Amino acid sequence: MASATFRFYQELNDFLPAEQRRRPLRVEFVPPVPVGHLIETCGVPHTEVEIVLLNGRSVTLDQWVSDADRVSVYPMFEALDVTPLLRIREQPLRNPRFLADAHLGKLAGYLRMLGFDTLFGSSGGDRELAEVAAREKRILLSRDRALLMHRVVTHGCFVRPLKPRDQLAYLVRRLDLCRLVRPFSRCMRCNGDLRAASKSEVLAFLPPAVRGTCDEFRRCRQCRRIYWKGSHYRHMCLFIDALCANPDVVSEGGGAASIRAPDK
Repeated sequence: MASATFRFYQELNDFLPAEQRRRPLRVEFVPPVPVGHLIETCGVPHTEVEIVLLNGRSVTLDQWVSDADRVSVYPMFEALDVTPLLRIREQPLRNPRFLADAHLGKLAGYLRMLGFDTLFGSSGGDRELAEVAAREKRILLSRDRALLMHRVVTHGCFVRPLKPRDQLAYLVRRLDLCRLVRPFSRCMRCNGDLRAASKSEVLAFLPPAVRGTCDEFRRCRQCRRIYWKGSHYRHMCLFIDALCANPDVVSEGGGAASIRAPDK
């Protein structure tokens, strides 16, 4: 039986039992074993790992571990420039697209509100979600560690907070998303692109109160849903401004609402 010493850094310790956090961890194994397998044996999804140092040398997850090796494991640095070190992935997703699992529907809606291409995995098993994320090069969002441990998943994020707004703030901060925000450019219902629509084009579908008060409209290219700047639009703009100014202060206590949008 061989053994290696592992040390996990920063938020990766959240995946470990309390008594194993922030200290060297002795892991026993029968060689040959890749370092990625041993990392996940400790409970840390490979999607949360950005850099692995084996005896001080940067390696990939496929590197074999030998007896008495020392392994240092570091979390994702999507918002930082760590190009001098070898990353686990070929490159970070600087123009991210997302796939949220079935438990993160509200988070998916928020991401669409900010303009991010976000699919919502309301059906299909874990294997299907993992394969879609890999095939379409999407960041898989989940609170299920086992889902993120699927080998085919190259980019994923364990969503630590429980409440949707806290989840959004966490992603914005962790993935440095504010520089990529394009508010109200995607349909919050189906994820389709929104395009400008003339009033004459949508007039027949508008409620009477809107016909005389609004002149600017957008329509989803996919589901044909109509959007306009209703009474909640200003609140949503303030919410987005606050989110990007300081993600740490955004919480579930506020009142951000959805854009006024009738059915087609």
